[in-house]
Amino acid sequence: MKVIEHLEKAKNPLFSYEIVPPPRGRTVQDIIDIVKALVPYNPPWIDVTAHSATAFYNEHNDGSIERRVLKKRPGTIGICGIIQNRFKIDTVTHLLCRGFTKEETEDALLELGFLGIHNILALRGDGLNYKKAISKDRTTNEYAVDLVHQLKNVNNGEFLDKIPNAGDFNFGIGVASYPEKHFEAPNLKQDVAYLKEKFEAGAEYSVTQMFFDNSHYFNFVEKCKEAGIYKPIIPGLKIIKSASQLKNIPRNFYVNFPDGLVDEMMANQNHIKEIGIRHAKNQTRELLEKGVPCVHFYIMNDTDNVLEVVKEFA
Repeated sequence: MKVIEHLEKAKNPLFSYEIVPPPRGRTVQDIIDIVKALVPYNPPWIDVTAHSATAFYNEHNDGSIERRVLKKRPGTIGICGIIQNRFKIDTVTHLLCRGFTKEETEDALLELGFLGIHNILALRGDGLNYKKAISKDRTTNEYAVDLVHQLKNVNNGEFLDKIPNAGDFNFGIGVASYPEKHFEAPNLKQDVAYLKEKFEAGAEYSVTQMFFDNSHYFNFVEKCKEAGIYKPIIPGLKIIKSASQLKNIPRNFYVNFPDGLVDEMMANQNHIKEIGIRHAKNQTRELLEKGVPCVHFYIMNDTDNVLEVVKEFA
């Protein structure tokens, strides 16, 4: 079932989750253990992130430098197939523009069709730290809106090259949004305009970047309504569990922490986990009281804190 169908049929607020593939060399058992922990809470769907290849440089004893390009976290499609077909939980596969050609994307969509996976989150992706060579017979999607157009074309039976007797595809399409604006957008108004383009291209819902002050989310939703956007905008939450995240999260995700939260955590560094859980519970409670259809949790493969929050509202 598609995400938008889950949202339309839900009689109570939903809680969805996002996990990352295990590091290169680990086994899928890591993911299976996480999903088993989530099963008692009836997740309507689980997102699985995708990662482009990254360049690494190794210096040898003779002074030569070798460049290797590889994915640190491969396996997105396979993991989605395991979750959906073993646990009967719908999965949302993240697909990226950067690092992938349109042809590679179409192949991925055909594979997802074979696996019975019906949901895609269309993302531009992080910048590559190397220049990927693209042959002249290949094409790319520059922005997420371009990827949404390609997904919509496939849903309409339009492939890059004609495929005789192709089956029907009906992927649900989600996109990302940024309550504090994307760091490359000149202002929030323009970022909302970009989001509207993605909806007009065929996106059915959006899930937000993590935020720690609900006022950012409520303000963002109002700005979207003013721009004529009435599609579901699912709030995304992350639970802070360590002092290092107070530095790493703003640097990596371009979001801000409320002053009061930072002050409390800095003054009680032995209790950051408890403070983070309490803050997330307060965020979740307020969001549900305001009528959000779903709260999306960025697990990052650490379920304990998230479930500590969810079980209070389940």
